[in-house]
Amino acid sequence: MAVMREVLMRVSRSGAIKSLITKAPLTSAVVDRYVAGETVDEVLGVTGDLVGAKLAVTIDHLGEDTTKISQASSATDAYLDLLGRLAEAELADQAEVSVKLSAVGQLLGADGEKIATENAQLICQAASDAGTTVTIDMEDHTLTDSTLSVVRELRRDYPWVGAVLQAYLFRTEGDCADLAYEGSRIRLCKGAYAEPESVAYTEPAEIDKSYVRCTKILMAGQGYPMLATHDPRLVEIGVALAERQQRDLSSFELQMLYGIRPAEQHRLATLGHTMRVYVPYGTDWYGYLVRRLAEKPGNVRFFAHSLVSRH
Repeated sequence: MAVMREVLMRVSRSGAIKSLITKAPLTSAVVDRYVAGETVDEVLGVTGDLVGAKLAVTIDHLGEDTTKISQASSATDAYLDLLGRLAEAELADQAEVSVKLSAVGQLLGADGEKIATENAQLICQAASDAGTTVTIDMEDHTLTDSTLSVVRELRRDYPWVGAVLQAYLFRTEGDCADLAYEGSRIRLCKGAYAEPESVAYTEPAEIDKSYVRCTKILMAGQGYPMLATHDPRLVEIGVALAERQQRDLSSFELQMLYGIRPAEQHRLATLGHTMRVYVPYGTDWYGYLVRRLAEKPGNVRFFAHSLVSRH
């Protein structure tokens, strides 16, 4: 499993393979399973269906390879348009947005963090105007300090901004303790990037143990934990830890990715949990898709079939 994951993550960084895959006649069996279309209209349709089924939503406009200011501005404009459309469709009370800072300029040299912060502030203001919230996604470990710095800056004016922490990093228990204060929205996920053994747990059992330790810290704190996992055992443990802390169902939420365990998402929602679905859309779906394959290498066979299909 670990070897397959590493191979897939290398694939995600290969420009030649990316060109081959993105230009191949892919069938919808793989991409459509995880990506809610390429346009705002398509993602709004999916969002409406999910909200109608009593599920909450967080929407990610896909895009990570931002190397120019113009690209960062375009990504920001896409979020501003999306948020306006969410308000018009009366979906903003159940659908927020997730933003990768790399998409809005974080990697643009010495001024990257400043550019990303300014663009994220525009997005947060648009979200405030629409009546919803923003969660800042986390990327590989080299960006953790920068991303948390931007989150702290954004929370000066928008205290509801969510942050994401990744349980496979050694540092995350400390970050959970630092961020588990009143009003702090924290999404805890396992982590989906290939990280070196010097900074992260690499064995699944150790990652799971770290996830549980981090969950304990968040549930014992004063913040709002958002447990992002598809592992039924970790969901059960998370709910039990919430009960142990005498938290009511409104004081935390569960999150899963669009296309993964949809029946379980609906079941948890019917039990009264806030079940939020992470819904990506856009044309730049390659990196996201490969990380989903790396999380569950059994999906590779569907992907391989789509590459050779002519239909």
